[in-house]
Amino acid sequence: MKQTVTAMALALTATQAWADKAAVLDNYADIAQAAYEDSLTRAQDLQAAVDALLADPSAQTLTAARSAWIKARVPYQQTEAFRFGNPIVDDWEGKVNAWPLDEGLIDYVDASYGGATDENEYAALNVIATPTFTLSGQEIDATQITPALLADTLQEADAVEANVATGYHAIEFLLWGQDLNGTDHGAGDRPFTDFAAGEACTGGNCDRRGQYLQAATELLISDLGYMAGQWAEGGEARAAVMADEDAGIVAMLTGMGSLSYGEQAGERMKLGVMLNDPEEEHDCFSDNTHNSHYYDGLGIRNVYTGEYVRVDGRIVSGPSLSDLVAEADPAVDAALTADLNKTMIALGRIKTAAEAGFSYDQMLERGNEGGEALIMGAVDALIQQTKGIERAVAALGLEQIGFEGSDSLDDPNAVFQ
Repeated sequence: MKQTVTAMALALTATQAWADKAAVLDNYADIAQAAYEDSLTRAQDLQAAVDALLADPSAQTLTAARSAWIKARVPYQQTEAFRFGNPIVDDWEGKVNAWPLDEGLIDYVDASYGGATDENEYAALNVIATPTFTLSGQEIDATQITPALLADTLQEADAVEANVATGYHAIEFLLWGQDLNGTDHGAGDRPFTDFAAGEACTGGNCDRRGQYLQAATELLISDLGYMAGQWAEGGEARAAVMADEDAGIVAMLTGMGSLSYGEQAGERMKLGVMLNDPEEEHDCFSDNTHNSHYYDGLGIRNVYTGEYVRVDGRIVSGPSLSDLVAEADPAVDAALTADLNKTMIALGRIKTAAEAGFSYDQMLERGNEGGEALIMGAVDALIQQTKGIERAVAALGLEQIGFEGSDSLDDPNAVFQ
């Protein structure tokens, strides 16, 4: 009888653990769906603002379009924690958020930018001013700038990753123009007359610049709609994480750890400090990098806590990784939760300083000890929380996960070779 009770208890424990993992993964997929849906909604708001700008170019309509772009980044950046562990997201992400870009491919640039390079023959193509051109030996008709032209021909043209023709950063460049301030305060300052008609047009080809902006925005909406559908009921991304509970949990932790360590702490933050280069800013045209870093960090925390605040204030929440880790090892969960909170405080300091006028460009200036301290405080916090994520992996009895790395963290000398 005692053996029977023990067997039943073990069976119940195993069933409960399975149910807990399934519920955690279901909530994870719900959060992904909500965040991508919010990204789509904000992109539609951006499209309305772009249409208003092109219908009546003015300082006011340009400012409104820029504001809509910044708002659109808030939910999207929180989706980046779904990268690295979900192949469907990884295969798609470059369409909407690839950076840095050789902006001369798209439009006019300052003389200091230079021209074609050995690495990129099309770095200064300026498709807005060039209705026909030769690409990889093929004559291209670009008399109409369409979503298909951007996605199928220009994006990563000639297999060069810097030829970014689509997504948030192409739109950002068109709205702000180049930031020529170096490590001084100030973002890009494209005039609204770059979208004006007739003799009021500056920069030339204003009609084609408007076509490009509309096409890129339309494409962004299409791409975000696709990904929101992947996480909805019946979507492939949701089905993939639910198909194998342990693999799904690994995907969650892989996204957290890789974004935290190699991508954010390394490529997006420490590398810029090492090079003192504002071109390494994630949102370099708009000087919105402080927000991108903050909401990337929040996205990592969302995945662990199983909670996401939608743009309309509704909260999506449910069983979480934190719950699973707390059951396995309460001390590991408490430490990781504390680490995630410390990271948000450090990223919040950068955000607060930038909003008070100490821009991220200025923080990157060589010899600016205060700026370096702010950025490296967040880098150190991200590295510390990655160690906590590794301990969570061990607590859950999962095989060691290889997180994305960065030379800036793993082999600093290689950065200068």
